[in-house]
Amino acid sequence: MDGFATRVLPATPDAYAPDGSEVRLLCRLAGGSMAHFRLPPGACSTAVVHRTVGELWFVVAGEGELWRSREGVVETVALRPAVAVSIPVGTSFQFRAAASSEVAVVAVTMPPWPGDDEAVAVPGAWPSQTGSTSSPTRTTPGSTTVA
Repeated sequence: MDGFATRVLPATPDAYAPDGSEVRLLCRLAGGSMAHFRLPPGACSTAVVHRTVGELWFVVAGEGELWRSREGVVETVALRPAVAVSIPVGTSFQFRAAASSEVAVVAVTMPPWPGDDEAVAVPGAWPSQTGSTSSPTRTTPGSTTVA
C-alpha cells in the first residue's frame, strides 16, 4: 500500500526535464507521478517523445502552445489556465511560452517517470530555447540526482 504524501510547490526547480522545462516534483503513487513544469516567458522546450509513459497536463498559469504529433495526426493547442491535454505514449510533443507570459503545467505521468532515458529528442515545430543553465535531467520523487 502506498503511504500518504504531502508536498508544497517548491520555490526553485528540483530538476530540469529532458525537454528543458523546470520541474518541481509533487507526489507519486505506484500508478503515476505528478510534477509541476514551467517555461519562462518566450522559452520553447526541446521536442521529445516518451518511450513508455503517457501524460495528462493541466495548465495552471500563463499562456503558450503545445505541439503534438502521433501516427500522422499533428496539432497545435493553445495553453492557458484551465486547459487539460493528454499526451499518449509515443506522441512527439513540444511546448512554448508566450513572449509576455510564463506557462506552468501540472502533469501526471503514468506509469511513474522511470528515469532520464525515457525521453528521446525528436524534430519539433519550433527551435528550442529554454534558458536552462544546466544539463536537462528529470528526477523522480525520492531521487537525489538533480542536474
